[in-house]
Amino acid sequence: MSILTQSAGLIRRSWGHLLSQDCLLCGANSGETLLCQACETDLPRPSSPACPRCALPTLHGEVCGRCLVRPPYYDATSAAFRYAFPIDKLVQSFKYGHRLALAGYFGRQLAWLSEIAAADLIIPLPLHPLRLRERGFNQALELARPVGKACRIPIDARSCSRIRHTAIQADLPWRERARNVRGAFHCTSDYTNKRLLLVDDVMTTGASLNELARTLKLHGAAQVALLVVARTMPV
Repeated sequence: MSILTQSAGLIRRSWGHLLSQDCLLCGANSGETLLCQACETDLPRPSSPACPRCALPTLHGEVCGRCLVRPPYYDATSAAFRYAFPIDKLVQSFKYGHRLALAGYFGRQLAWLSEIAAADLIIPLPLHPLRLRERGFNQALELARPVGKACRIPIDARSCSRIRHTAIQADLPWRERARNVRGAFHCTSDYTNKRLLLVDDVMTTGASLNELARTLKLHGAAQVALLVVARTMPV
């Protein structure tokens, strides 16, 4: 074996050692990925079958009673995971702990969902400027970027804004959340006949996403689909 070949092998092993990391969940060596294979396999995947409109479980995959009685303004929902342990911890680490590397991981999970193929534009759920200043980044935009890149769908992060600084949805009873975000969004673009994809991290009641979908429909959107990292399920 030549000295050149030995040196090349040493360089490859050195880079492999530098790039290897520990799994965010169990601490085992996960190579170049954030999660090891065992933890990846155990992540809580969405319930199936589920309502195609809101992604909550239904017996045969039919539209649920809630969506039939009071149809939301969005047309479909796709979630990469159920909002349960340990996804809840990963989302919180990303959102509040500034673990932005998770945006790429979550974004790849979202990009694999088939519904995104029909979208003309991706719209990340906007934050109010005060909340954006407080957090330092918009988690929805960070999630949208890898999805847009992987699927070659343009991102529109400028046309929609949050004009009301509302109370944090998670701090409110479910019944008050829709009222809390009423009129919270403003849009400056014409989306006539456009198929739009709204991206966010977690969907609980869907009140914020539904209010933005309502605004987008008023601006001509033909279809609004939701793409979220995790969907909260009924207890």
